[in-house]
Amino acid sequence: MNRPRKYRKFTPQQQKIEALEKKSPLFKRIYSEYELMSDELWDLENSDVTNIPDDFLNAVKLQTEYLEDEIDDWLLNLENPIQ
Repeated sequence: MNRPRKYRKFTPQQQKIEALEKKSPLFKRIYSEYELMSDELWDLENSDVTNIPDDFLNAVKLQTEYLEDEIDDWLLNLENPIQ
């Protein structure tokens, strides 16, 4: 059985995400990149490889956090549209 990925924080909002992906190609690209980066981060942090530079790992974390913030903004705007 696969454990849920630690970085999949948006799983509870999957229906909203699917709706946004249908509406916006830009959101779909952002979310796709987030999934790719979060999977990569998970793999890097859970691999037996010890020679991963800290700078690289930090850059992947930073990019993943940036994408999470961007997705949070989209979801917030979906719930509370500007009038």
